[in-house]
Amino acid sequence: MKFQPDRSNAQTISGYGPGWIGVDAEKITHSVIIGSSGLRQAWPCTRFEDLTPEHFAQLAALETELVIFGSGTRNRFPPPAWLAPLIARRLGLETMDTPAACRTYNILASEGRNVVAALILEA
Repeated sequence: MKFQPDRSNAQTISGYGPGWIGVDAEKITHSVIIGSSGLRQAWPCTRFEDLTPEHFAQLAALETELVIFGSGTRNRFPPPAWLAPLIARRLGLETMDTPAACRTYNILASEGRNVVAALILEA
């Protein structure tokens, strides 16, 4: 799917497909954390089953108001205990499949929200 670009200063997802997303002019083929403020870093997991509590502790350390978690090709929820670092910082986490997370991230980023998307990109 290709998105029609809106005018926004936030970093946006320009398209996505099986195993990839487009961010600005770059095609990314690995799991990634992106933020509306320009954050873009690899997230070391290739599938949902690779996740550990440390992945969510990493998200809790980010300066954001909300984390959108794209769990891959289908919606899957992490164990509640893994979310303790996010809860301790009073950070919201919304879980959805990765395509829905891409769309939701773009909407919130275009509204000027300080949002981060942690996206699992399965091959």
